[in-house]
Amino acid sequence: MAKELKNFTKRSDNYSQWYNELVVKADLAEQSAVRGCMVIKPYGYAIWEKMQQTLDRMFKETGVQNAYFPLLIPKSFLCREAEHVEGFAKECAVVTHYRLKNDPDGNGVIVDPAARLEEELIVRPTSETIIWGTYKNWITSYRDLPLLVNQWANVMRWEMRTRMFLRTSEFLWQEGHCAHATAEESEARTIQMINLYGDFAEKYMAMPVIKGTKSANERFAGALNTYTIEAMMQDGKALQSGTSHNLGQNFAKAFDVTFMNKDNKPEYVWANSWGVSTRLMGALIMTHSDDNGLVLPPKLAPIQVVIVPIYKNEEGLKAISEKVMPIVEELKALGISVKYDDADNKRPGFKFADYEVKGVPIRLAIGQRDLEEGTVELMRRDTLEKETLPIEGIAGVVKSLLDEIQENLFNKALKMRQERTIEVDAYDEFKKKIEEGYFILAHWDGTTETEEKIKEDTKATIRCIPFEGDLTPGTDMVTGKPSARRVLFAKAY
Repeated sequence: MAKELKNFTKRSDNYSQWYNELVVKADLAEQSAVRGCMVIKPYGYAIWEKMQQTLDRMFKETGVQNAYFPLLIPKSFLCREAEHVEGFAKECAVVTHYRLKNDPDGNGVIVDPAARLEEELIVRPTSETIIWGTYKNWITSYRDLPLLVNQWANVMRWEMRTRMFLRTSEFLWQEGHCAHATAEESEARTIQMINLYGDFAEKYMAMPVIKGTKSANERFAGALNTYTIEAMMQDGKALQSGTSHNLGQNFAKAFDVTFMNKDNKPEYVWANSWGVSTRLMGALIMTHSDDNGLVLPPKLAPIQVVIVPIYKNEEGLKAISEKVMPIVEELKALGISVKYDDADNKRPGFKFADYEVKGVPIRLAIGQRDLEEGTVELMRRDTLEKETLPIEGIAGVVKSLLDEIQENLFNKALKMRQERTIEVDAYDEFKKKIEEGYFILAHWDGTTETEEKIKEDTKATIRCIPFEGDLTPGTDMVTGKPSARRVLFAKAY
């Protein structure tokens, strides 16, 4: 069974298949009975919970409060903002009836044609419209602003081609929706949240990201500006991992959300929205994992340390447990999540393979000889290196090593991105290098026509116009027209 757990397709043979197998074998998720939807299993959900808890704390430190808004949105609401409805129309799931009845022909149950809704309802693809319809009742004066609200929820965007965590019809996310008295305040919050996402990605996920502005063609439907964090996966493709949108006054005008300013004059409020989703789970997998399974950064690992006893009889187990339990308590006191796996229904070899596949950062193994010699075997998941260490003081060693693993994973991912990020000036070279899995910094003339041609020719898109980088003007590689600066191109998930 241990061999079956680790019998993965290699990344170099078929990266997509490797990913799909890992999600299942690491016990993260599985396909559901509903096409395009997934079941997130307890171990996968435990990782998402750690992400959620960390982000929730970070949000609240900036003054954000949580609320909850309805799953169903009146169709007329979605239609009020023209760009918004156009952007989501092809992905909407629509509720048209509210009752079933027995089929008189004996074919089970059917939709009751008499129970058609007066107005069709949309299963939320995003909540701007229902939230701004609500904010109209909450905001009357400048004293009500800023309004800083987030919700943790599920959304549905009807997808034809799905992959667990990366793109499913239903997924979990958070969406923040803020209202401000001025354009400057709203823009500052929009930037603040993309920086927050960047900090989370780098400090907790150990995933380096590039922050920047989306091109007009790639921005959120109904936004004035969209900011993004883009990460490189091990196959060289980009993954958009979080976005923050400056919505201007578009939604306020669509839903007539005004406030009386300090001069007692009515004004439309200024809006932004921002979100990340369970797509971060896919990012975590593809940034760090290897041909042996999942590799988790310690800060997001549900189990940071697992201790496996190796024994021949009950007496041997009892002796090991007496030695191990004080270590378990010491690790817990240090804030480290630890599991002592003394279950007798699985052999140590199976446990080793299982925890390796699940990406537990540190494994300690202790047998009868270790007990006699006062030692323990330690294996770190990021490098698969093993060493024998004294049991005395092992808790302190583990604590330091967890920090080292976290840093090592970030540095390894950063090194890979740096090595595979290049500047290109010739279109022929661009076409070649984009197929080899590079992030490419190239000049662009700023037109949608050129952007669309590059996408059609190569399937590469402008991931972002980086906040930082080379600001030297140049020449567009396709048209030869002037370019203000280099932008980031890549193929993407």
